[in-house]
Amino acid sequence: MTPIYLDYNATTPIDKEVANAMRPYLEEYFGNPSSVHTFGVTAKKAVIQAREQIAALIGANPDEIIFTSGGTESNNYAIKGAAFANREKGNHIITSSVEHPAVTEVCRYLEKEGFKITYIPVDEFGLVDASDIENAITPQTILISVMHANNEVGTIQPIEEIGKLAKKHNILFHSDAAQSLGKIDVNVEKMGVDLLSIAGHKLYAPKGIGALYIRRGVKLQKLIHGADHEMNLRAGTENVLEIVGLGKAAEIAYRDLQKNKQHFQNIRDQLFNGLIKKLPDIKLNGHPEKRLPNTLSISFPGVEANTLLAELTDVAASAGAACHTDSVDVSPVLEAMKLPVHFAMGTIRFSTGRHNTSDEIKKAVESIAEVVNKLKSPADLKPVSVVDMSEIRLTQYTHGLGCACKIRPQYLERVLKDFPLPIDPNVLVSLSSADDAAVYKINEEQAIIQTVDFFTPVVDDPYDFGAIAAANALSDIYAMGGKPLFALNIVGFPDNRLPEEVLKLILKGAQDVADEAGIYILGGHTVEDTEPKFGMTVTGIIHPEKILTNNNLKEGDVLILTKPIGTGIIATALKRGLANEELANKAKSVMRQLNKAAAEVMDNFNVNACTDVTGFGLLGHLMEMSKGSKMDVQIDFNAIPFIYGVEQLAVNGVIPGGTLNNREYVSDWVNWDDIKTDHQQLMLCDAQTSGGLLIAIKEDQSKPLLQALIGAGLTESKMIGKVKGKGVGKIFL
Repeated sequence: MTPIYLDYNATTPIDKEVANAMRPYLEEYFGNPSSVHTFGVTAKKAVIQAREQIAALIGANPDEIIFTSGGTESNNYAIKGAAFANREKGNHIITSSVEHPAVTEVCRYLEKEGFKITYIPVDEFGLVDASDIENAITPQTILISVMHANNEVGTIQPIEEIGKLAKKHNILFHSDAAQSLGKIDVNVEKMGVDLLSIAGHKLYAPKGIGALYIRRGVKLQKLIHGADHEMNLRAGTENVLEIVGLGKAAEIAYRDLQKNKQHFQNIRDQLFNGLIKKLPDIKLNGHPEKRLPNTLSISFPGVEANTLLAELTDVAASAGAACHTDSVDVSPVLEAMKLPVHFAMGTIRFSTGRHNTSDEIKKAVESIAEVVNKLKSPADLKPVSVVDMSEIRLTQYTHGLGCACKIRPQYLERVLKDFPLPIDPNVLVSLSSADDAAVYKINEEQAIIQTVDFFTPVVDDPYDFGAIAAANALSDIYAMGGKPLFALNIVGFPDNRLPEEVLKLILKGAQDVADEAGIYILGGHTVEDTEPKFGMTVTGIIHPEKILTNNNLKEGDVLILTKPIGTGIIATALKRGLANEELANKAKSVMRQLNKAAAEVMDNFNVNACTDVTGFGLLGHLMEMSKGSKMDVQIDFNAIPFIYGVEQLAVNGVIPGGTLNNREYVSDWVNWDDIKTDHQQLMLCDAQTSGGLLIAIKEDQSKPLLQALIGAGLTESKMIGKVKGKGVGKIFL
């Protein structure tokens, strides 16, 4: 069943009238508007008409409208263009603390270019005080940029008052009207703006089209150079098809503004009134009156927003701004409003639109209230049951994914740096070597290895998740050259969200892998959690003089990797519905495979150092080896085995947050000179779950070891690099 769409601030569907207006320019009128023949003239007329339609909507002259690729480009052009064109007059820009990233990131960039930016605070409703803006004005101020209405909480800013201030002080004034246009009155003369940004896909027009209002006489430095399109302000052949769509959308918005405005508000208020009756402890965010008629930001205390959205399968909404749907961080807007964390973390933005009906809202209220009550009061509920286990997709019940959700390594280092190291001589491995396990000497022949690992699902099938988590937990034992003896389960489970059959399958998957490893799972510990988590503590045994650690690289050692990488990226794609079955099965196969065979082969060779590649990624774990050994290493990117299909996903931005953290973590220790492509750098830092062993061995033994690994069925094992020699631990790619 199609969910009830309550996310119109994120994007709107293309209006049928808009689609019908566009269709001839898709199927028939293909001319270049710069051409002088009939084909070009037809296209040119369409562009002219669209410019007039947009100008009419905002009370501007047609020659003050230029077409862009969307709201982001419009904001970039307005702010950068004004800043660089007026640099001789001053270098100070004023903006608010609740702007969209399409404004704040531009300002951050300009700060690096020598401009000074003042970020004006807001009150508890997200409202800017115009007097704060006036107090911030200096003789160097050249631009004020304040959004018309906030995309997250809907608060409408005092634009007319700010416009008067800007005119009084002879300062250019820009406003981002992406969210307000078509919902409330937008008139550039009344507002007193010199620049106004428009985004088509917020206005029932296509994505990838926008416009910028530039008041007559305002000079901007061009961003895009080329031919003299768009009055010589924005080069590039006009996107006639979508320009026609934006023009028609503007015409409809102008025609139906009052009707739509009333409909938006009626539906929004019905939603709020219905929810507050059933959930009286919710909190409304944004100004109670000076707010977009379609926007409803609500905090549900005691519930995490992403957990609520994951459970709310029949309603589509956003946790904070739509641009941050994968993040559970408090949004900058809510931070600027000083919303308490227990409210902020449970904040959902609902935004209504033309197509919402009263019946939909009634259903949405029931669904939202049911899910919130279920998440807040698990002890009072009956056990969850499902008819068809194939309906369960575990990745939809969690925010993080496997080892990609580990605490940031930089953060972990800061937390642990002041902890004292053990002085017991029987402690052979602890925090000092950055290994993921501890070793304690029992006698001259025996030492105990202890390790623990657990995480959230990386795959949808519960059995596969249990098997992969068990293989991952066992990996540290194998990486140190030991043999596992027994394990204990660690379980976090949302019994108010998932049926007990799911937990049984997770445990069955783990048990089967333990059987494969030749050990027993002897018990464990469980807690109730908002999302499923599983892992194991594993106890193993090793000879005290045969322990393999990270920090024993030798000059000339060859580095061998036993499994391909890319599982973090694939898990992210799986959660987003972007991984095909073949790719998902390949990743599951890689993660499910024990490192037992590799360890048994390795036991026959004089290996100098070894680690397993997991949450910190290939380069993160290699850095621990190189830094700990004080050896510089050389890696050949083309020799590294990646799972086929990973690069395509990485190119398209399918990257887990843990992978981005990993790159930041290793950045000071890696020479990126030969790997300038962003996605390739991230592939090297991808947070793995149950990855392979990274083995360092003398060069003369490297080929026999590789052949033995391949002979043992580890056919994707590769030599990927070499230890250059003594240094600080730098990695050269």
